[in-house]
Amino acid sequence: MYAIIETGGKQYKVEAGDTLYIEKLDVEADSEITFDKCLAIGSDDGITVGAPYVAGATVAAKAIKNGKAKKVTVMTYKPKKNEKRKLGHRQPYTKVEITAINA
Repeated sequence: MYAIIETGGKQYKVEAGDTLYIEKLDVEADSEITFDKCLAIGSDDGITVGAPYVAGATVAAKAIKNGKAKKVTVMTYKPKKNEKRKLGHRQPYTKVEITAINA
């Protein structure tokens, strides 16, 4: 059984036991999370697609940790103007483990 959920402006296909890195959520490590924005639920019988979400479907997950991704270096440069700038960015994330899909 799998589900397509929406969180952080992105969509993820998840199954029980999967581990994902998603946009940072305001939760502590080792806490339970429930995703109620399920776009579709797939099982052996077929697929159930919501309009826009499947009614009554939830996905239970456990937050493993919060962290930051590796640094991305951003360079801006304008030729012949002696103008350049170097910036760094580390995107925050939450690592979650999917525990159950409730259809």
